[in-house]
Amino acid sequence: MVKIGDVTLNGKLVLAPMAGVADLAFRKICREQGAALAYTEMISAKALVYQDKKTRQLLMTDGRDYPLVTQIFGSEPDVMAVAAEKAVEISGCQILDINMGCPTGKIVKNGEGCALMRDPDLAGRIIKAVVEAVNVPVTVKIRKGWDKGSVNAVELARIAQDMGACAVAVHGRTRVQLYSGRADWDIIAKVKQAVNIPVMANGDVFEPEDAVRILEYTGADLAMVGRGAMGNPWLFSRADAALSGDEVPVLPPVVERCETAMRQFEMACEYKGERIACLEARKHYAWYLKGVRNASRFKSRIARAESLDELREITEGIKRELR
Repeated sequence: MVKIGDVTLNGKLVLAPMAGVADLAFRKICREQGAALAYTEMISAKALVYQDKKTRQLLMTDGRDYPLVTQIFGSEPDVMAVAAEKAVEISGCQILDINMGCPTGKIVKNGEGCALMRDPDLAGRIIKAVVEAVNVPVTVKIRKGWDKGSVNAVELARIAQDMGACAVAVHGRTRVQLYSGRADWDIIAKVKQAVNIPVMANGDVFEPEDAVRILEYTGADLAMVGRGAMGNPWLFSRADAALSGDEVPVLPPVVERCETAMRQFEMACEYKGERIACLEARKHYAWYLKGVRNASRFKSRIARAESLDELREITEGIKRELR
């Protein structure tokens, strides 16, 4: 078993912190399938400190959403410390994570996310401030580096450990790569060799066998699943089987996939209200239907759906046609 601080995990698969994806409803679906740990969507430290209502909603959770990592991003140590306290208080999370890996333009232009990898001194001060501010384990999510000329994941991981972080997650791409090309698992292996805290390996886990390979190749303690889980929460249960050496189950039939999608949207409606849940369901349902024949026709109807009843009607139509 892997421990992050005083938190013991009952598996080796982690749901990544994906903006617009990893909300409470989707986290719970993934946990049902075997995710041992799940992250919230990333939270703006400034927005949290200034008590932005929408930001607080991103911290929504319940007793079945456990263990939970709340992830915050920012570039000012004092603001990050205050935000960390608030994030732990509001969410009741068991672990607090600092985002130093987000490559999005609007984030890095403010010196946040992956931009912090270009300023190791500031990164270290932020980690230290957050560790001192909260009474839960603190982790840090980083990338390979900014670009191929500034690969410094090992340096940042050592700084994180020295400043009191209890684990580090490493995405094997640079900021410049965004999500293109192949993830560099070698850099993750180097990070694992350089620190004594648990390491989460992130990048290119799309099939059950990928989880096995990334852990064997890097020596990492945990495999973090991001885009591979979108519309495919069964990746966790299938990867768990592969890691245990058991026969990997096939993907469930389309009918079951659609029923799971609807259950996710119904939960989202309960937490967010019908209008927002239906708007967000459009992209999620498209992911669930990936590879399904005639999916484009269904997706066009889903893209216009404005109520749960409409989504249910579309779902029943898909089930009748593809059963």
